Amino acid sequence: MGEHKVLSTLQHKDRAKFIGHLLNDIKALEQMLEKGLIEDDIVRIGSEQEFCLLTPHWRPSDRAEAILKAIDDPHFTTELARYNLEINLDPVRLTSNCFSLMESQLNELLQKASTTAKQYDTHVLLTGILPTISKNELEFYYMTPQPRYWALNDMMKELRGSDFQLYIKGVDDLSIHHDSVLFEACNTSFQMHLQIPPQDFISSYNWAQAISGPILGISTNSPLLLGRELWDETRIALFQQSIDTRFSSYALKDQQARVSFGTQWESGSIADIYKNDIAIHKVILSKDIEKDSLDILAEGGVPKLPALNLHNGTIYKWNRPCYGVGGGKAHVRIENRYIASGPSTLDEMATFVFWVGLMIGRPSSFDHMPAVMDFRDAKSNFIKAARTGKHAVLQWMDKAYSVKDLILKELLPIAYSGLKKAGIDSADIERFLKIIEIRANGITGSQWMVQNFRKLRKTMKKDDALRILTKSMYEAQETGKTVNEWPQVNYRAGALSSAHLVGHIMSTQLFTVKENDLASLATSVMEWKNVHHVPVEGKSGALRGLLTWTHMEKHKKNEENDSTLTVADIMVKDVTTVRSDTPISEAIALMKEHEFGCLPVVKDNEMIGIITIKDVIPFDNDRTS
Repeated sequence: MGEHKVLSTLQHKDRAKFIGHLLNDIKALEQMLEKGLIEDDIVRIGSEQEFCLLTPHWRPSDRAEAILKAIDDPHFTTELARYNLEINLDPVRLTSNCFSLMESQLNELLQKASTTAKQYDTHVLLTGILPTISKNELEFYYMTPQPRYWALNDMMKELRGSDFQLYIKGVDDLSIHHDSVLFEACNTSFQMHLQIPPQDFISSYNWAQAISGPILGISTNSPLLLGRELWDETRIALFQQSIDTRFSSYALKDQQARVSFGTQWESGSIADIYKNDIAIHKVILSKDIEKDSLDILAEGGVPKLPALNLHNGTIYKWNRPCYGVGGGKAHVRIENRYIASGPSTLDEMATFVFWVGLMIGRPSSFDHMPAVMDFRDAKSNFIKAARTGKHAVLQWMDKAYSVKDLILKELLPIAYSGLKKAGIDSADIERFLKIIEIRANGITGSQWMVQNFRKLRKTMKKDDALRILTKSMYEAQETGKTVNEWPQVNYRAGALSSAHLVGHIMSTQLFTVKENDLASLATSVMEWKNVHHVPVEGKSGALRGLLTWTHMEKHKKNEENDSTLTVADIMVKDVTTVRSDTPISEAIALMKEHEFGCLPVVKDNEMIGIITIKDVIPFDNDRTS
C-alpha cells in the first residue's frame, strides 16, 4: 500500500531534510544488519491483489471511490485509476496450510468486493490489462484524486521534460504519445511477498532474478492493449515505458529506467541494493518525518525507515527488495511484481506456490549465481518470456530450453522439494503444482485470450470483440476454474449493443494522403483500394481536408486537362469533425443533416480515427426500426 501523504520534492523547501532522513535510514538499516536486529527465525508470505471495475457494458467503471467507501474494510485501498482497487492480504507464516488459508481470504475479500460493486451496477474482474480500456479512460479525469498520484504524475512529467512515449511492437504495433502516467493504470498485478533471512538476502534475490523468466513465461495474461495484440505479457513493456523519466539526446548515454530488471547480479547486503538505487534514481517524492530513524534505534526502538520506503516505492523493480516492521520486529522480503492479475484466483495461487517452492528449494549450487549463470541470460530470458510467453526459448545453465521443458524437467522438482522442506501440506503441494504442470502442457491466460479474440474478430468489429472477450473472462472467472478449464467463447456478432460513443466504433487504421500529393496518384490509390473517403493531412499531421469518391470521379474526367493538380486543389477544405467522446447518435444526426458519407475523428486537430455510414448503420434507429 503506497504512502498517500506525500509532497512533490523538487519544489519543496525541505528537500534537504528529507534526503537527510533517507541517508540516516540507510545507516540505521546497516546497524540493524550488523547487530542482528532483523528477524531471521521465521518466514512469512503475503500478497496484494489488484483488480478492475467494469460497467454493465464491460468497460472501465469510475466508481472505485464510492465502492471502496462502501466496502469499509482496511484490506482494500485505491489504485492509480478510478477503475482499479487493491486488496492487501494478511501475511501468514509459511507452514502447513498457509496457501489454502490465503486462498480462502483472497476469495472471501474478492466476493465482498463483488457483492458491494453490484450495488453500484459494477462488475469485478481479474486481468493483467483490461481489454476494453480505450483512450477515453486514459484522460486525467480517471486518475484517482489522491495527493500521492497527483504528485507522482507531476514529478514524472517534470523529470521527463516532455510527454511520455509508448512504442510496443508485437503482432500489431502501438505507437502513441501521452501526457500523464495514467497508462501505468492499465497494469493490474498479483504481487507476491516472501520474507527472507537477512544473511541470505543477496543469494535469494539473485536466485529470484534467475527464475523470473520461466515463471513469467508460464504465467502471462496481458496480450492486448487498446485493441492491439502485442506481447504475451504486455505489462512488462507498458509499465516501463508509461513512467519512463529518461530522455533522449544526441549523446549516447546509459540511463537506468525506474521500472527495470536490473543490470547485474547484486552483492553485499540489502542495504547495498538500496544504496545503488539512491545513487541512480532521483528522489521524486518526500514526506514530513517526525523522528529520525537513528534516534529511534538508539532509544531501543524499531524504526520504520519511512524515507527509504517512500523512495523505494518509486523504483519499480520486477523483484523489489522491501523492508518492513510487523509485531514490533523488523524484517526484509522480496516482492515479486511481474505476475499479472488473473486469469483466476486458483491460477494466481498456483503461481504463488510454485514461486515460493522454488525460492525455498534453491539448490546450494545456486547460492552464488555469478559463478553459474551470466546475468544477461537471466535478463534476456525475462524479456523473451514477456514477449512470447510459453513460446520463448530460454537459456538455463548454458542449455536452451522451451519454457515447458524448463518448468517440467528442471524447476518443478525444485519447487516440490522446497515446499516439502517448508512443511507445506502434501495435499496443497499436489493441488497447486498440478495446476502448473497442466498449464505447462496446456495454455496460459494470454494464449486463451488471443485465441478467442482472433476468433471473435472474424465476425465482428473490434470493440464488440473486446467487450465480448471481457464478458467471457468474467463469466469464466465466476466458475472458479483455472484457465485450462475455461470454454472457448461462443458469442455471435450483435450479442452486445451498448456502444454509444464514436470512439467505440471508429476505425483507427487510417489511410491518408498529404495535401501536396499529386491528385492523380491519390485518386488512383483510392480506386485501387476501393476507399471512398480519404482524410488529407498537412505537414504536421493536422487534418487539412477530405477527399471523397465524388472528387475522385470528377478529377478523373478533368485529369487530361491538368496533370499537375495536387490534392489541395480538389479536396474539401471545410470538414466537419467529431471527437472520440461524441455520442454516436449525435454523429448520425450530423451525417443525415449534411448527407455526409463519413466523419473524421480528431483530437487537437489531429486525426485519430474515422467513421463511415457503414459503421453507424447498426446504431441508426430510424433505419433499424
